[in-house]
Amino acid sequence: MSDGSDPKKRNNKNRPQEPRKPSWGLVFWLLVLLMVFWALSQGESSMQEGPRHTLKTLEEDLQNHHVQQVQLLPDRVKWRLASDGMEEGQPVTKTAVVLMPPSEELVDLINEKTDSGLEQVPPSFMMQLLRELGPWIFLLVLFYFFFFRQIRNGGGGGLFNFGKSKARLVSPENINKTFKDVAGVDEAKEELSEIVAFLKDPSKFTRLGGRLPHGVLLNGPPGTGKTLLAKAIAGEAGVPFYSISGSDFVEMFVGVGASRVRDLFQQAKANSPSIIFLDEIDAVGRKRGSGLGGGHDEREQTLNAILVEMDGFGSDDGVIVVASTNRVDVLDPALLRPGRFDRHVSVGLPDIEGRKAILKVHSQKIKLAEGVTLDSIAQGTPGFSGAELENLLNEAALIAVAREKTSVDLEDIESARDKVAFGKEKKSQVIHADDLKITAYHECGHAIVSLKMPKATPLHKLTIIPRGNFLGAAFYLPERDETHRSKRFLLSQIAIAYGGRIAEEVFFGDVTTGASNDIQQATSIARRMVTEWGMSEKLGLLNFEAGEERLFLGGEISKQSQYSDDTAHLIDQEVDSIMRSCYDEAKAIIEEHHDQLVSIAEKLITYETLTGEEVKTLLDGGQIERKPPVKPVIRSSEPAEEAPSESVAAPSEGGEVDATA
Repeated sequence: MSDGSDPKKRNNKNRPQEPRKPSWGLVFWLLVLLMVFWALSQGESSMQEGPRHTLKTLEEDLQNHHVQQVQLLPDRVKWRLASDGMEEGQPVTKTAVVLMPPSEELVDLINEKTDSGLEQVPPSFMMQLLRELGPWIFLLVLFYFFFFRQIRNGGGGGLFNFGKSKARLVSPENINKTFKDVAGVDEAKEELSEIVAFLKDPSKFTRLGGRLPHGVLLNGPPGTGKTLLAKAIAGEAGVPFYSISGSDFVEMFVGVGASRVRDLFQQAKANSPSIIFLDEIDAVGRKRGSGLGGGHDEREQTLNAILVEMDGFGSDDGVIVVASTNRVDVLDPALLRPGRFDRHVSVGLPDIEGRKAILKVHSQKIKLAEGVTLDSIAQGTPGFSGAELENLLNEAALIAVAREKTSVDLEDIESARDKVAFGKEKKSQVIHADDLKITAYHECGHAIVSLKMPKATPLHKLTIIPRGNFLGAAFYLPERDETHRSKRFLLSQIAIAYGGRIAEEVFFGDVTTGASNDIQQATSIARRMVTEWGMSEKLGLLNFEAGEERLFLGGEISKQSQYSDDTAHLIDQEVDSIMRSCYDEAKAIIEEHHDQLVSIAEKLITYETLTGEEVKTLLDGGQIERKPPVKPVIRSSEPAEEAPSESVAAPSEGGEVDATA
């Protein structure tokens, strides 16, 4: 991806950093401490250091030889043997290291067997002084390293600097992102260009008495480029960029978050014009007074500090606050009022043209094969965010390398899309033949109903290769970006969801837990049709939802129903009526195309994956011929029974999914 930055900046950024120099001060003090402890253990002795022995050896020498002299030092005992213990005419000296003084019995033996008795060698005056002051010196050194040095060095890691801002300052010359690096969000870039113009020339906007917004809130789904947009603003304007996450404000100490907020705004004003970027502001900006706890916790104090600071500086301060969130619904209303975040920029999922622009940026480093066009990739990735598109191309490149290809083709991109959305294929998983057959008929039930229902999303492919948590899947690919969903489309979705369960019931005389996800999806669609979208004839155009999402435990406890028990019973009846009607419609389709479903299921078991076009051909009575997979799914050695009517082993719960790729 081209970053559009100056080559000099990139060279400076990529220049290898010098290795960190060792802390010689710490080494010096450690050596001093070692020397002090060594000196403390020494005494003034007239005898040289001899071989190391134990007090047992001293006792034996006293019994068997003539010991001339025995000296007791603070940590050792030395003794010198007489002429009968000489070696080459020299007296022999021996040493024993002791932790405790010799016993009284040994002292009596020494006094009895030697002429001078036990001679105690006291430490010198300097050694006595070090012995007395040593612990205090050690404490002072520790105090120096953990207290005074922290104060002297300052910075975010100092002992008294936990209230300082932890924001990362990026200087203008190190920002290599501009609006050229951001694609698929043209409206957002156009709206933010005013911020850039203000930072470059504030007087242009203030000469007529107007002011620019104090804050800009970027809201949208994850991965749509909100953080990248904030960096691009700073890169275009060439101003300092202070970046901090909402969670960095909150610590266990009370008041730390508020202190960091004040310090952050103070730094930004001192280096104005500048940009403050608060990433994931919902971590500290949630509605106050929610939940069972009071309103005086650390998070709310931090929020109050942000509100005060944003309300306290004017347009002449040259500071713009940019924040991002994907949960604008949970933010405190005081943050969203004019004078604070008074400009909201929506950064949504890109449409097909936006996806092509994003793919154009990220594909510059990817070697695509001939015939692979960005139009085809964009057409096959509806609902993908910018981050997902970048990951898609990266995974496709890795797959192509693993397959020892020289370029990335459509097959690699198709595999990468399925891997990103649903996980890697698990062909090594051993599956019982009965389970494989149940999965095949289940997926074919979805496929038959989807091809016969009006306004259904086109079928892309069927597979019984395990992927992620699913034993099989039916993939659907919309022909265009869907902005509206009609009632007929929703009813088709419910019928398609029931197709797999009905196929199990019709062909095996029993049902499994593999349809749990289908039932959940169908129930959710039917209930929302009745309670949110006004698609019930009996209940009419009314909304029966709470209206406000309950985000905290306290809100859930205080939640009150907005309708009577009779209305709730009627809602349940309408939901049940919709689901039963769709179920009957799907069952009629499967019974009508009984033989075609068997043919499709047999081919699916053989080939493991069928495209949407191949399924249509088989449904119309045609035939397909191609080679089976080289590495088929591992199946158990037990043969599968022919359409058993009794209970059969069921796949694990959630064993399949019907997803839009």
